[in-house]
Amino acid sequence: MDLHSLTPAQRRLFAGVVLLAALLFFGLPRLTHHRGTATSVPPLRAPRPAHVDTARLVVDVAGAVRRPGLYRLERGSRVADAIAAAGGATGRADVDAVNLAAPLADGLQIIVPHRGPAGASALSPTGGSAPSPTAPVDLNSASVEELDALPGIGPSTAQKIVDYRQAHGAFHSLEELDAVPGIGAGRIAQLKGLVVP
Repeated sequence: MDLHSLTPAQRRLFAGVVLLAALLFFGLPRLTHHRGTATSVPPLRAPRPAHVDTARLVVDVAGAVRRPGLYRLERGSRVADAIAAAGGATGRADVDAVNLAAPLADGLQIIVPHRGPAGASALSPTGGSAPSPTAPVDLNSASVEELDALPGIGPSTAQKIVDYRQAHGAFHSLEELDAVPGIGAGRIAQLKGLVVP
């Protein structure tokens, strides 16, 4: 067949037929070969969570220690290990009020109280929450230094708590701290389990 003798419309038709034949010749085997696997859409996969180190735990060490802060420790560590990681207890620490052998749990806060008047760090029952490795602070007898060791309570707020207690009498519930200037609901939630009225 002489392509030069064809009209332009016939040439386009001939080119389309050749192209279709080429696609069928080269594409059909691929379609039939991969029909069961390649044509199906792969299932979506949930993103993998960021790597979580399950061999270590994070604890917050506060109070009468040299370097208060967050520390990563091996699982199976004890309160004594956390205090050592925080540089050890200070000279004013009441380490007798802390159970150094208590096992650590992830997210636990260890408060090493300052030495205070006799009986200030006596163990009081905490109620329903998980056991704390330190004795809870009694709002009605704690000194400014003991209150200052609590998370989120600085020396000025600790003094306000003592002043409020002296002006209005004993606290009967943790929620009464809301009346102390500078203490709100967030800070009260932070103190649950760490203080008793």
